[in-house]
This record gives sequence, C-alpha cells and structure tokens, in this order.
Amino acid sequence: MEKIYLAIVLAPLIGAIIAGLFGKQVGRVGSHTATILGVAIAAALSCYVFWQHGINGLPAYNGSVYEWASIGGLKMEVGFLIDNLTAMMMVVVTSVSLMVHVYTIGYMADDNGYQRFFSYISLFTFSMLMLVMSNNFLQLFFGWEAVGLVSYLLIGFWFKRPTAIYANMKAFLVNRVGDFGFLIGIAAVLFWFGSLDYATVFKAAPDWAKQGLVLNVTDSMQWSAISVICIGLFIGAMGKSAQVPLHVWLPDSMEGPTPISALIHAATMVTAGVFMVARMSPLFELSETALTVVIVIGATTALFMGFLGIVQNDIKRVVAYSTLSQLGYMVVALGASAYAAGVFHLMTHAFFKALLFLGAGAVIVAMHHEQDIRKMGGLWKHMKVVWITALLGSLALIGTPFFSGFYSKDAIIEAVHASRIAGSGYAYVCVLAGVFITALYSFRMFFLVFHTNERFHDADEHHHHKVPHDSGQQEQGKKHGTHTHHGHHDDHGHGVPHHLPWVITLPLILLAIPSVIIAWFFAEPMLAGDFFKGVIYIAPEHHESMAVIAEHLEHGWVSFALHAPMTLVFWLAAAGVFSAWFIWVKNPQIAAKTQAKLKAVHTLLINKYYFDDFNQAVFANGTLRVGGRLSKHGDTQLIDGLIVNGSARGVGRLAVQLRKLQSGYLYHYAFAMIIGLLLLIGWLYFRM
Repeated sequence: MEKIYLAIVLAPLIGAIIAGLFGKQVGRVGSHTATILGVAIAAALSCYVFWQHGINGLPAYNGSVYEWASIGGLKMEVGFLIDNLTAMMMVVVTSVSLMVHVYTIGYMADDNGYQRFFSYISLFTFSMLMLVMSNNFLQLFFGWEAVGLVSYLLIGFWFKRPTAIYANMKAFLVNRVGDFGFLIGIAAVLFWFGSLDYATVFKAAPDWAKQGLVLNVTDSMQWSAISVICIGLFIGAMGKSAQVPLHVWLPDSMEGPTPISALIHAATMVTAGVFMVARMSPLFELSETALTVVIVIGATTALFMGFLGIVQNDIKRVVAYSTLSQLGYMVVALGASAYAAGVFHLMTHAFFKALLFLGAGAVIVAMHHEQDIRKMGGLWKHMKVVWITALLGSLALIGTPFFSGFYSKDAIIEAVHASRIAGSGYAYVCVLAGVFITALYSFRMFFLVFHTNERFHDADEHHHHKVPHDSGQQEQGKKHGTHTHHGHHDDHGHGVPHHLPWVITLPLILLAIPSVIIAWFFAEPMLAGDFFKGVIYIAPEHHESMAVIAEHLEHGWVSFALHAPMTLVFWLAAAGVFSAWFIWVKNPQIAAKTQAKLKAVHTLLINKYYFDDFNQAVFANGTLRVGGRLSKHGDTQLIDGLIVNGSARGVGRLAVQLRKLQSGYLYHYAFAMIIGLLLLIGWLYFRM
C-alpha cells in the first residue's frame, strides 16, 4: 500500500511538471492529457484506498517516507497518515479535481495560457494531497503553504488585469495573517511537546493538559497553553477557510478563471482549515475556550456572509458568498464537537458547490462572458443540462430532504442545538436563520438566471463595447489576433446562448449525481456509525452533539428525511424558496421597493460591512503612512542623515582641524615636541 500512497501524490505532480516545463513541446493536447491522466490515476487509487480503509476496515497506516533532517531528537520527515478521514478527503480532492480538469478543456479552450493553467491546477492537486495525507506538522505546513502559493498563481492567472493582481495579492496577504497564527500554534506544539509528529503529540496531550501549564503574558495575564496552541492553529484555519474577519480575500478571488473557483474555493483549499481542525480534535477537545472561539466565529460567518449573497448581482460572487456561509456551518460543527458532521458537510458541499461554480461558468461561457444575473433570464430553454444540474445543486445547497446537503446541514443544526459549549445558543440562532437566507439567495440567483423574462437580448447590444469581466483570455486573444468569442448571434445581432461542448456538460452531470445520492450511502456510517472511530476524538463531556445526530438517524436515512416536514428547518428553507419566487418572479417591484425603504441596510450589505474599506484605510494606507514616516525620519534623517552622512561629515570636520597641525614649519614641530616632553615629565613626576 505504501507504493500506492506515493503514486497518488506523485501522479499529479508529474503531470504538472510535464505541462509546466514541457508545455510547448507536448502542445495543448499533450498538456491536458498528461495532467488529466495524472489526476485520474490519483482519483482511481484514492477510491481504492477509500474502499480498503473505509469499507473493508483496513487499519490506519502511519509511516515515514523520507527523513528530511534530524536535529537532536527532532526528526523532520515526509510521512503519510492514511485513515478514514484522510481517505475521504483524498477521494473528494481528486474526484472534484478530475472534473475540473475535464471542464477546463472547454472553458479555457481559447486562452493563451492553456498549458500553464493545467500545470497550476495539477500542482494544486499535488499540494492538497500532501496536506491531507501528512502525518506531521512540518508536512502539513508545507502543503498549507503550497496550496496558498498555487492559489496565488491561479487567482492572478490573467496577470495583465489589475483587478486580478489586486485580488491575488489580497489573498496572499490575508492568508499570511492567518499563517502567522498557524506558525505560532505549530511552534508552541514543538516547544511544549518536543515533536512535530501527530501520533506523539496526540498521545501526550491529555496528560500534558492536566498539568495546567500557562503562558505568562504579563504579571496579571496568564493564558492556558493548550488554548494558545488551539487558537493559534485555528487562526490559520480562519485564513484558509475564510472565516470572519479573514474572509475578505475569497470573494475577490473570483477574478481568476471559473474552474479554479470550483477547485480551490469550493472543494479543496478553503476546506483545508476545516480538515485541519478535525484532525486536531485531540487537542481542541482539551480547550473549552478554543471551542467557544471556533463556534462563535463560524456562526458569525454562516449568517452574516449569507446576507451578502442576497444583494450580489455577479453570478460567481453569489456562489462565493454561499461558500463563505457554508464554511461557517462546517466550522460551527467543529466548535460544537460534532467534527464528523463538519467533515461530512465538507464532503457533500464539495460536490454540490463545485457543481454550482462550474454551472455558473457554463452560463458565463454561453452568455459571452456576461456575469450580471440581471442581464440573463429564461436560460432554461437554451441550456437544459445546466438548468437541471443547477437546480439539483441548489436543492442540495438549501438542504432539501433526500439530497446530500440535507443530511449534513440538518446534522450540524441538531448538533449545535444539543451542544453545551459557551456560545452554542448564539450559534443555533445563526445557523437556523441561515437556512432561510441560504434558500433565499440561492433561488434568487436560480430564478433570475434560468426563469423570469429573457433580458440578455437587450444587454447584448452593448456586448462589444465592454471588457468581459471573466475573460482575460479574450483580452490576450485580441492582442494575438486569435478568435475567442464563445457564442454566435442571431439574424438580429442579439446574443443567443449556444450549445455547450460535452467537456463542459459531462462534469456537471457527474457532479450532480453525488450531490443527490452520496449521503444515502454514507450518512449513517459517518454520522451515526463508527466510521471515524479512532480518528476523531470527542471528550466524554461533549458527546451530546453527536449523540443527538445518532438518535435522529436511528431508523435510517430514509426515515430521517421523511421526518423533515415536522421540523422548523424544513419550513424555513421552503419559506426562503417561496420568498425568492414571490419577490423576484411574481412581483419584481417588491425588491426595488424594499431596497428603497431599507437603503441604509442595502448600502451596508453592498459595501460588505465595510471590511474592505477598514482594511484599506487602517492596514493598507496606515502601513503606507507608517512606512513613509519611518522612511523620512528613520531612514533619511536618522540613518542616512545622522549616522551615515553625519559620521562622514564629522570625520571631515575633524580632518580639517587636524590638518592645521601639519603646517610644515620646523619650529612648530619642535614646540610640539617640547610640550609633549614636558607633559610626559609632569605625568611621571606626579605619578611618583
């Protein structure tokens, strides 16, 4: 099995190297063939590993592959920990990545950076696999930073666009803030445990925590050592998984091509923080303070990022804010000690959110790279496959009974309701309100895009006079004289959505299937069974969260879904869908009137709670001002003026005075010698 684990990691890496370094030699077909083959091998082998560990009960594997360095008793190694949690993540990462690779053939067909893009997404898959398969903090950090680096490259893929460069720099800097906390957590683990190996740290943690070690910040302030470790690690998760207030990078990252939104911002990189906290459950269970921080941050993100989805008109940004909100749900589950529910929602969400992102990309391609949902409508007649798959994805997202999202989202809500962690009451209100909000913005987008009156005919009159928002390839194509238009026009010159190639529609169909049925097979073993036994640790005092989920699934997944109409959650979701239909389909004037009456609220939401303005004014401009003053007073005046140039001027002045002693007259030198001799004699006399 060790060779299989190694092959899973190396196959995408080899594909990335072929496409990246030899892209010109092998051409477009060679590049996408190499990368798709590499990821397909990884996906097939990951399914085999999942079958062996998750279905057949093969014991977990924990072994070292390569020893990088050894300092005293500290070993820095590359190693794999393959258990049920890892196997599940491997299948999610590789399967979604494979769908994105195939989809990219159609979406990026006219882009001049075709080979480069395939190299990046394959390298990203390698990096994510290294992260989830790691058995030590060093390799975890390597994968953590590698996915951050590749996401930086992908968000700024169209590097000639200022908005893309701004977005990838923003993502890079915000994640550095999170990584600072992450490094503190890892450094604290190394300082107190003397090891970076998961198994060693987890085994020693309970006895070590009983010692009640504290960190003396000041004479009057002491922090629990275990809380410092957990909160430090969670700050890293806040950056990667885009939790308030480190969420600001994810909506702007939509500047990158749509396939990376599905790969990075729905299924893999943003879930790395959720996976990491679940993996660190033996540590987090020792700190009530850390769990409270986790559940409050997650609940705040789940509700307040959902509000922003209601006012967005960019199709990709609506899905992006939906991702933020759903990540909040996952984090809430972690804070309630319902780790299994959190990672189960991670798995189901990966499929239906990747489906929604790729569906949005299909709409964008067909609509001549138009992204404003107010300029669409009636598209169900022109793209039936996209319409049906988007409906299935939306139903899964809002938690419709029998769809995969229903089981994972309802499990989280039930777990939070049963939790006794401080802050769980606030979290329950947030996740409950979030159900209505999710249904409202999801079906607002669905109805405005696929139903209501066709509005793209009027919008297309200005098509040739605007720069496409999501088509950096078009700008580059114009400069190189290549044709990049993804549509055709009717006899009246209006844009008509065209037939999409199978490389775009097939991944939608393949992602729609698990979006509907995957929970049928895994809800019971993962939520109520012992699938994560020995992998995720829950303290005895926190068992109530998972116990209530097991109770609801006692009679099976069918009974659980049939019971849904008796719950408040079901009717909140139904109310959200009905409200979306009534406001934006039946009586569109309601939206305009409500916006006029609640202008202050609308302005607050449009400006995203002014997080970006605050960061720009305080951190960005503040840093520039501090840097400018340090440059002026510190560098120019103190260092250059006083120390460097000042010392040079001082030496010059001293030299001018000393030069006067070198007159060239003999009697001056004789006089100086006599004075010196008298001083010497005087010194000797008084010394005696």
